[in-house]
Amino acid sequence: MPRSTPGWLTIAAVPIVFALAVAAAGALGVASPAVPTAVTNAAGHDAGAPGGTTGHDLVVPGLERAVASVGPISVASLPTVRGEVAYAPHAAPPVDRDYRAHVLVDLEVTEEVMEIADGVSYEFWTFGGSVPGPMIRVREGDYVTINLQNHPDSRFPHNIDLHAVKGQGGGAEATLIMPGQQAGFGFAALSPGVYVYHCATAPVGMHVANGMYGLIVVDPADGWSPVDHELYVVQGDFYTTGDFGEGGHQPFDMQRAVDEDPSYVVFNGRVGSMTGENAPVARVGDRVRVFFGNGGPNLASSFHVIGEIFENVYPEGGLVANHNVQTTLVPAGGSAVVEMTFEVPATYILVDHSIFRAFNKGALGTIVVTGPETPELFDAYHDVRPYDPDAR
Repeated sequence: MPRSTPGWLTIAAVPIVFALAVAAAGALGVASPAVPTAVTNAAGHDAGAPGGTTGHDLVVPGLERAVASVGPISVASLPTVRGEVAYAPHAAPPVDRDYRAHVLVDLEVTEEVMEIADGVSYEFWTFGGSVPGPMIRVREGDYVTINLQNHPDSRFPHNIDLHAVKGQGGGAEATLIMPGQQAGFGFAALSPGVYVYHCATAPVGMHVANGMYGLIVVDPADGWSPVDHELYVVQGDFYTTGDFGEGGHQPFDMQRAVDEDPSYVVFNGRVGSMTGENAPVARVGDRVRVFFGNGGPNLASSFHVIGEIFENVYPEGGLVANHNVQTTLVPAGGSAVVEMTFEVPATYILVDHSIFRAFNKGALGTIVVTGPETPELFDAYHDVRPYDPDAR
């Protein structure tokens, strides 16, 4: 069922439904995760039981969020929930509950030929049929079971490494599967923040370069500050045999990738993914949060919005904010959260400020902001007249 996204007027909201099963992990056809012993809260009650002072919440003394301060999680005591995720540029909705849950996610891997630019096709390797893969959103303290499915039409093995995971390979070893197979694993989402996930099958660089990455957001237990809109944007660099704009089908060029010489640097897997009819629309006065990731595989991003200043930047996808920032550096395999309030109507341009990438390789998007003019803040009077330096 399509999910409407108020405020983004020019984009048809696309539903992303990961089948988040309500069955136990054993019903997924994979081994069930081991069920740890119950966690107790500060009063000595089972934190997942009705007698616990915080219901299903973890008890985190002060600002301590380490595993040692919360203990193991009783998965069996957690309610199992259906979940929702979203395709870029839409962010998955915030988790609307105040308790921990056991979240089960089915994620399908496909290998698909799609356009990387008008008239240029490329074989992408994808999570969920898109580049980036869908944004997954859970809550701090949730226990998450990932069930990865490699479509039978795939030609290669794949897996998934989530940077939000504390454990062997971020789940990569547990999910290494051939075409037509599925496998799963579980992890406790104890560290709130914004994390990259990607394929880690050898050759790792090739799998990532073909588009196998996305973001998983672990919402803090007390949530993020309110905003009017949220966006999901991931940058990636691509390596084709032909140069930027050369038409027809373009295969992957391994040597070009090794040399770190991308033919394309784009947002959300395609030139023009956020321009023209694909551009999100906001209103003057709207506050917008962007969950920004960099899939790489090679280049860092100098993320900048022309005509705006980031009020808050959460570098590295963490929870400590910088303020009044013009450009933020996002490493390959990293993320950031930026927030800004649009006070002047304009078309705002998102770029990698390593600027040739924006205007010559595709790393460019737009947000169209409509509303009343605000000449007290910006007055584009266009007073163009002749200039004669000798007339001074």
